Amino acid sequence: MLRVERWAWVVYIVDMVTITGEYLGDLYCRAVHGPSGAVIETDAPKDNQGKGAAFSPTDLCATSLMTCMATIMGIQAKTLNYDLAGLKMEVHKDMTAAPPRRIARLEVIFNFPRPADEAIRTRLQRAAETCPVHYSLNPDVSIRTIFKWPGQ
Repeated sequence: MLRVERWAWVVYIVDMVTITGEYLGDLYCRAVHGPSGAVIETDAPKDNQGKGAAFSPTDLCATSLMTCMATIMGIQAKTLNYDLAGLKMEVHKDMTAAPPRRIARLEVIFNFPRPADEAIRTRLQRAAETCPVHYSLNPDVSIRTIFKWPGQ
């Protein structure tokens, strides 16, 4: 569904996706992606009264940043004829110790599958940092990105 919103004198075109969910009890939730039917389940982490039996909501936020960055690099890699298949990635999430509980720091590490020249490396690294999730996170969240290239 396409929706037009007017806000602050600017017109935004929004491609709306609906995700439905259900609280299953004992801090466990299930969400269903409307367009595909894919299911994600969440649980509170062990350090916050949960069992840690699934991704926590903040784990999903960290995962969203990592995969969004990789997706945007993948789009850029296509235009550069650089094969990004085999890219390995990880994200480390640190939560605040004092209330309110929130994500304090995210560190995303990318291990590239093959070498690239300086121009390709620069364009892919810039692309990663322009992903929509990166722009959507609160500026108080510290984000560090590490790019590891073969031979460096």
